[in-house]
Amino acid sequence: MGWTMTLKDDFGVIVWARGTGKRLCFFVLCSVLLIHVRSDIVFHMDHQFTWKTGQWGHCMGEDCGSGGVQTRTVWCVHTEGWTTHRSHCNHMDKPESRRHCFKVCDWHQDLFEWELSAWEGCVLVPFFSNQLKLRTTECITAQHGIQRRKVQCMRTSNRTAVTSRICDFFSQRPPVEQACLIPCPQDCVVSDFTSWSGCSRTCGSGLQHRTRHVLTTPMYGGASCPNLTETRTCSGSVDCPAGEDEYQYSLKVGAWSECRLPHHKDDLLNGRTIVDFSRNKENNTVMLHRHDSLDRQHHHEHRHHRKYHMSWELEVGYQTRQIRCTRSDGKNAMMSLCAKYNSPVTYQACVMPKDCHTSDWLSWSPCSKTCRSTDLSPGYRLRSRVVTRIPLSGGNKCPVLEEKEACNIIGDLLPYCPRYEWRTTDWNECLVSSLLSKLDRRLANISSLCGGGVHTRKTYCAQVLDDSTPHHRKEVSRPVTARLCAGQEAPLAVKNCSIPCQHRCLLSHWSSWGTCVHDSCKDPQGKKGFIQRRRELLWASSSSPLDVCPHLVESIPCEDPACYLWQIQQGECTPNKSTCGPGTSVQSAKCISAEGEDVPTTYCTENPPPTQAPCEVVCPADCVLSVWSSWSPCSHSCASKTAEGRQSRTRTVLALPGKDGKECPGAPALEEWRVCNDHPCLVFYWEASTWGPCINDSADHNRTYFRNGTATCAMGVQIRKVTCMKMVNGESVVSKRCPDSARPVAIRPCVLPCVKDCIVTPFSEWTACPSTCMPENATSATQSRYRTIIQKSANGGQECPDTLYEERDCESLRSCPIYRWRIHKWHACTLVPESIQRSLSGTAESCGNGLETRGLSCVGEYDEAGNLTECLRWATGPLPTQIRACRVPCKDDCTLTAWSKFSECTGCGGFQSRKRSLTGRSKKKEQCLNEALYPLEEKEPCPCEEYLSQPFGNWSDCILREPSTPGSLHIWMSHQEVKECGQGLRYRAVACIDQQGRLVQPTLCTETGYTVELCHIPCPLDCKLSGWSAWSPCSSSCGPGLKVRSKWLREKAFNGGRPCPKLDLKNQAQVNEAVPCHSECSKYQWKIEPWSICTINTVGDSPSCGEGVQSRKIRCVKKGTSGEVSTVEDSQCDQEEMPPRAQVCFLACHNDCVLSPWEPWSDCPLQCDRGSERNRSRHILRLPAVGSAACPEIVQSESCILNSSCFTYQYRVSEWSTCRLSENAICGGGVRQRLLDCIRSDGKIVDLQKCEQLGLIKDWKLVESCVVDCPVSCVLSDWSPWGQCSHTCGSQGQSVRTRRTLREAHEEGRPCPNQLIQTRLCPISPCYMWLLSDWSPCAIEGADCGEGLRRRNLSCVTHKGNPTESPPLPVAEKFCGEKLRQEIQQDVEQPCFVPCQGDCHLAEWSSWSSCQLTCVEGRSFESTGRQTRSRAVIIQVTENQDSCPQQVFETQPCKGGQCYSYQWRTGEWNNNERAVWCQRSDGVIVTGGCFPQKRPSMIRHCHPPCTKPFSHCTSSGVCGCEKGYTEVMTTHGFLDYCTRTPGADTNKKADVKTNSGRLKPSRARDRLTEWTLRPVGPDGGVKLWVYAVTVVGFILILFIIAFSFLVCKPAKMTRTTPPPQKPLTLAYDGDIDM
Repeated sequence: MGWTMTLKDDFGVIVWARGTGKRLCFFVLCSVLLIHVRSDIVFHMDHQFTWKTGQWGHCMGEDCGSGGVQTRTVWCVHTEGWTTHRSHCNHMDKPESRRHCFKVCDWHQDLFEWELSAWEGCVLVPFFSNQLKLRTTECITAQHGIQRRKVQCMRTSNRTAVTSRICDFFSQRPPVEQACLIPCPQDCVVSDFTSWSGCSRTCGSGLQHRTRHVLTTPMYGGASCPNLTETRTCSGSVDCPAGEDEYQYSLKVGAWSECRLPHHKDDLLNGRTIVDFSRNKENNTVMLHRHDSLDRQHHHEHRHHRKYHMSWELEVGYQTRQIRCTRSDGKNAMMSLCAKYNSPVTYQACVMPKDCHTSDWLSWSPCSKTCRSTDLSPGYRLRSRVVTRIPLSGGNKCPVLEEKEACNIIGDLLPYCPRYEWRTTDWNECLVSSLLSKLDRRLANISSLCGGGVHTRKTYCAQVLDDSTPHHRKEVSRPVTARLCAGQEAPLAVKNCSIPCQHRCLLSHWSSWGTCVHDSCKDPQGKKGFIQRRRELLWASSSSPLDVCPHLVESIPCEDPACYLWQIQQGECTPNKSTCGPGTSVQSAKCISAEGEDVPTTYCTENPPPTQAPCEVVCPADCVLSVWSSWSPCSHSCASKTAEGRQSRTRTVLALPGKDGKECPGAPALEEWRVCNDHPCLVFYWEASTWGPCINDSADHNRTYFRNGTATCAMGVQIRKVTCMKMVNGESVVSKRCPDSARPVAIRPCVLPCVKDCIVTPFSEWTACPSTCMPENATSATQSRYRTIIQKSANGGQECPDTLYEERDCESLRSCPIYRWRIHKWHACTLVPESIQRSLSGTAESCGNGLETRGLSCVGEYDEAGNLTECLRWATGPLPTQIRACRVPCKDDCTLTAWSKFSECTGCGGFQSRKRSLTGRSKKKEQCLNEALYPLEEKEPCPCEEYLSQPFGNWSDCILREPSTPGSLHIWMSHQEVKECGQGLRYRAVACIDQQGRLVQPTLCTETGYTVELCHIPCPLDCKLSGWSAWSPCSSSCGPGLKVRSKWLREKAFNGGRPCPKLDLKNQAQVNEAVPCHSECSKYQWKIEPWSICTINTVGDSPSCGEGVQSRKIRCVKKGTSGEVSTVEDSQCDQEEMPPRAQVCFLACHNDCVLSPWEPWSDCPLQCDRGSERNRSRHILRLPAVGSAACPEIVQSESCILNSSCFTYQYRVSEWSTCRLSENAICGGGVRQRLLDCIRSDGKIVDLQKCEQLGLIKDWKLVESCVVDCPVSCVLSDWSPWGQCSHTCGSQGQSVRTRRTLREAHEEGRPCPNQLIQTRLCPISPCYMWLLSDWSPCAIEGADCGEGLRRRNLSCVTHKGNPTESPPLPVAEKFCGEKLRQEIQQDVEQPCFVPCQGDCHLAEWSSWSSCQLTCVEGRSFESTGRQTRSRAVIIQVTENQDSCPQQVFETQPCKGGQCYSYQWRTGEWNNNERAVWCQRSDGVIVTGGCFPQKRPSMIRHCHPPCTKPFSHCTSSGVCGCEKGYTEVMTTHGFLDYCTRTPGADTNKKADVKTNSGRLKPSRARDRLTEWTLRPVGPDGGVKLWVYAVTVVGFILILFIIAFSFLVCKPAKMTRTTPPPQKPLTLAYDGDIDM
């Protein structure tokens, strides 16, 4: 599709654009070029006012195209720069402010863009005057600078530059300059001068010099370096003898010229065409240019078409040098004055230089940064090129062969970097055996262990998948190397777990048997019931559900059950006719349950009892009987075929009958018997088996339940067998024998086991194969990958694969190319052409020293030709030499025979030799007999293959042998118990030494480089304890207590074994176990029989009534038994509680009042409050006859006295038992108990039911769960693979492997070993290196001075890893590699200069200065410093000063620098002068570095000057007098004159002419004059102390006058007896005046 668009602007340019519009950019380019580039145009009207314009604005318009308009601002300015009114400027010259333009469309901007270069370095802003100004202020941190960059508009299609006006249409031009900061100027800093050199002449006048060297070069606009040399004249110790020549002469040689080829006519090199490049011929200059162009063309072809050299041929040329005789003043002299020297060689053969050639740059490597991360640093990429020709004979050196540049600087466009995190597999099964020691593990039944154990799992590093990954694959990602997760904390690999033990239930005692009740009182059926007793569940293990504990209900079938019964309460008996005799009593009835609780009357199904019941009131003469006693305990708990239960009750006669009274019944009527517990002795209970497995419910087979929105496994049912069992023999019976209400459930819902498929990670990436080619005869490389199981299969899920580790051979790598050098024949010896010899020496001879060359080419494995680049890369062996010196014999040369063969070697340490001899006339020539020049015998050491092995270093750690596992699996953390002791190996490196004491490869002495010996790591011995002791007696003889058993220490832990438990100080045992126990307070009790009949002792016919005696039998029996066999001695029972055997009784007479026996005392208050009482009562059974005594009291009261008639009760709990575990458990969950008893206030333990009857609150927890900490042993990871050697050669290499602690030991677990790192020395292999010797002195052949050469040798040496500790020893060059390439990289030959006498020359380089950093306020912002060295100029004679070279210095980067500061230092004043110097922070005295404006003064001056005789300027800056003279000051405080001090030395006379201002006092004199009193200050004012002295003086005068007046006043003459004088007592108050 084509289109045509006509574009026209104001300049009439029309451009046709066709096709895709690519030519539009050409139009834009042309149109912009027609626009004036300069926008700031100034038109002058006169010398004062001018027009000034601004920049053209953007092209504005409604549509893009040629209809746009541009505007700019135009204003009138004065020549001084201020703006004025437009009328001052000439309107005829006013520039236009509006013009038509082409408005660029938006889509045009895709055709052009700004291209920005990187910012250049920051440079100082130049001064406007372009002159260096002196800094008047000190720079503190930094100074202002500017940095620039290139900004150009580029066409996007072909990246060509166009005018910037085009891009200005689209966007504003980016700034090309920006401000920056440069560190403060750093002046040049030089050292202090050395001492003066000796005089240049031993007689007469000469020169001597001293030098200094540069410490820091000027930077950032700092001051330049001063002159490094100072020169002064000197004179010799003696005058020069008369007539001796004033000058000395030296033979001086110049530098060798460049190597050039001879002319055609002098070409003797086998007919090859060689061009002469001599510099003095015009036609040769053209030829030289042609040769250069050809060479550049060849180089261009080489660069772009990759035409590599197929062979190397060298060309031999010649070079010359000048010789002249110089005088000591630098002028040339005749050669005859230097005739004492043999004329040196002025020409020699040379090899034409060959520049280094390289290939084209290879492609850039991928960027090292391929993704976006938190690291904002850019990536980098590399490219390289190879050498295709090495440089020779001073040719251009090889350029940089590798380039590095930043890439992906802005990482926002990159994808996010993958994240890595630790992942874990599922936990392995819980293992208890890992908690046991090895001994316990052998003794224990592992399968029955339960309780606390340990879970383990594996951890691995995996990539975190992004959101685009399918959901079902997100959690299983490919494992990667563990170092990618190194910065994160690894998850736990070990945790505690528990295996449920056999169910444990703690039950209460059985209750007493209940009454016969229906199975279900809510739905009573039939006449069959059950008598039941129950017990409660006190505690069950957390893993024990309630339905697995033993049965809690036992039942006995019975007849005529009744759930509810009527309870009757009988009222007072009322006689029917008279006061005694038959009557009736009202009785009330209530319905109670079998448990004794009141229930509604409707529950009782039987008819209620009648409301009235017959009764009888005893008449006065009747026999009176007591009420029936309670029924005695039943003799049997159940009825059997041979025995049945019986119980009885009795009553006694209280009053005998009177006359006509009702007689007492016979003795049998006073006792009643009845059958009890007549149910058979058959006890039944429900027994439930263990639950069966969870199976599918046929009625609910395919349902899926959801819990919290997540589908769970299907539901099923569990079934168990429930059977009614007989207690006697444990046989099962029919179910109707057991109550159906107590029947356990036989079916329950459950969750079916989930089907778990095996889940494994994907295979890891294959390990990398070698990226290079395979050398010949190398074994094939392999690569491996692995995966790990995350979840094991279960319940019929898919099984795990068998293959978790795979290994394969790497893809067939190409074998490394085989290339070798092909050496051509040596060419004939090439000499300097005869024409050149003749032109330089006047003679020519076709003999002498020359050069031989040979060609070099590269061939492949099958002798096919290859380019030389391939041999440079792949050829084995060093690069063959192509040059060697040769000589064409001259007629005067010494002739020798060829060398003989080397003699046979005599063995190691011997030498072999070869010989040659002189022939012909050479035997008589003196110079030929010099064996230093012509040796006739050569010796060399014999080769020796005997080596000495020497153990080196210490033995390694004892390393246990490990089972061989694939190396890739070492990244997994295996948590199985690792062998930590036993037999292992330890290694010691072996140094293999040859006969010269040089280190050689260790395989020449041993196979592995080690000497190995067996070692033994002692196994840890765990703490051993004894077995459990017997249980101790119960700690309490009455009531609850504890009984204990213990274990004692047998052997302590050793070598890191399991430690012993802490000693129990209370029991003095290592381990003890306490369980609750209960001791019966009394195992025996008193058994009481009924009272006998009251016996009254009567006399005569007295009535048988009144007071009598009755007795009963009491015996001590064992609790819980009956019959005579259980009777024991009475002493076994509590004597304090022994009931009375006899008591006084009373039989009422027939007319007396008869009362019932006393009822029990009422209860006192629970707290036995003071003042409280208790009562007891009795009732009247028969009223007294008329006239008889009235009835006694029927109610008695007494005070409640604590511990006498009143007791308080409280619960008491025993101590907790130890945490008891299951028999097969080591640790984990257990139970502990404590017992409860009832304590009376007097400390006696009573039956627990007493406290329960009183309703005391019982809120103690008697059973609770507890945990015994597991003795977890330390868990370690596997040993990592042995790391790489820390050194590739030498004796310092070490290999390290590590492991880490996954879980610390806990409780009595085995502690972690101290050794988490193991090291061993690497095999000791020799280190080879090229060693450069020091530079030789400058060698000049056959002359005194001039241009020469200095050389240094490159030798191959071996050392043991640290050349400074062991001196390197020379070895064959083949061990260090190719010497020729090394010599090219290292300069082994340098031009040098030996100055002639009188030459002005540069001194030798100074040593490198210390490494210094650029610092701001003592802190550096760079890591690389600089160090400097310099060469000073040495002047030998003043006549040569004009020909002196410039002093030079050079810098180089360095590491480990430090910051220096500079500070002015001063000495002490001496004669008003002192030394001032600049000192570096390390104490070095320097010149430069200190700020000049802060330099302290060196000379002290007084103002005005001290011109008075005997005066001098003091250290305080004022004029003073010398010693012996006193200052006399003017009123303005200045020195007026010096007057002689009386008594001082008067030998000195004041001579104004000689002494004024010249006599200077000594330092001691200065110190004395500084203390002279001066009433006037330096400013002419009177000092303050003068006024103070004046005031004090005035007051002192007044005091003296007053005191004199008082003393001199005449006293009155009176006689009085003097008073008795008292002794004067001085009290010292500490005042110093006392």
